[in-house]
Amino acid sequence: MSLKRDLPSFDESTVLGTYSMPGDEHVRHPASVNVFDACNVGVVLRAVLFVEAAVAVGAMFGPGLFVDWLLRFSSLTGGVLPATLSWLIATCLLKSRLTRLSAAGQWAAGIALGALAGIYGCGLLFIMGLVDPAPWWGSASAGALLSSVLVAGLVWRAKARTPATTTARLAELQSRIRPHFLFNTLNSAIALVRAEPAKAEAVLEDLSELFRHALADQEESVTLGEEIALAQRYMAIEQIRFGERLQVQWTLDPLADQARLPPLLLQPLVENAVRHGVEPSAQGAQIRISTACRGGVVVLKVTNSTPSGVGERGHGLALANVRERLSLLHDVQARFTTAFKDGIFQVRMEIPL
Repeated sequence: MSLKRDLPSFDESTVLGTYSMPGDEHVRHPASVNVFDACNVGVVLRAVLFVEAAVAVGAMFGPGLFVDWLLRFSSLTGGVLPATLSWLIATCLLKSRLTRLSAAGQWAAGIALGALAGIYGCGLLFIMGLVDPAPWWGSASAGALLSSVLVAGLVWRAKARTPATTTARLAELQSRIRPHFLFNTLNSAIALVRAEPAKAEAVLEDLSELFRHALADQEESVTLGEEIALAQRYMAIEQIRFGERLQVQWTLDPLADQARLPPLLLQPLVENAVRHGVEPSAQGAQIRISTACRGGVVVLKVTNSTPSGVGERGHGLALANVRERLSLLHDVQARFTTAFKDGIFQVRMEIPL
């Protein structure tokens, strides 16, 4: 006699729209993202290119031919480039203190540091004999103006890393673990509760841990080791559901565990591998998750076999979400690529260590 019972049909959108958990009124908002994240290589590169572009345009207002413009641009760069780098280094070293200030205080501090950087650059040009007399006030004003634009860019970047509204936050939480996965898991636990109570208990513990992470107020980043432990819990649940149809191989490098990545980034990838590899195939599929440390870069791969012509094609929303979140955290230092060949689909990520 089968112990698995048919559960009533649920409208998932209705469930998600009306259900609330006790204590939700005490849930904290996510921690604010640091505005002055000037230690990022991508931020430094864009800031230098922007300032140099402004200097290049400013140098065009002088008389002469192209050679004269090139000389003026080179001379100004001798003061502007060190000044820009000094502003970036200062905001990077002081970011923990600047974060404690109010929004207006952060703007004021950033612009004041820009004015000081402008004076520093002017001083370098004066010492080299490239300007005489030294335009101290003009340099301070130019530094303040350019730094205000840089601060605006950093503020926009910080806002892009956090949900803009409560609705966006709830949508993010609800999309992390699909509702029908919850129903399937509960069905599996019900089927095991009398025949194999220890296994049913393990399934519910893994499910509880998954939802605890999904609904908790997460930090900006977590370690790869934590993400792998969570993904292993998810795969343990799916192993109960699919049995021998799900073949999982883990090849993990312990040195890669300290790499940082956005929370719940790996779970959607392994979920996609199960959804498009195992679910539509009667024979099941092979899923491989590997990490490798190569110098200062960690390479993470999620590979799954896909039955040809079986199952519906996805929209790529989960992959696009993962790519965007990874880019927001690591910018140009991270890479995210996908490939499909001979029935094998692979996601490859490169993360700075």
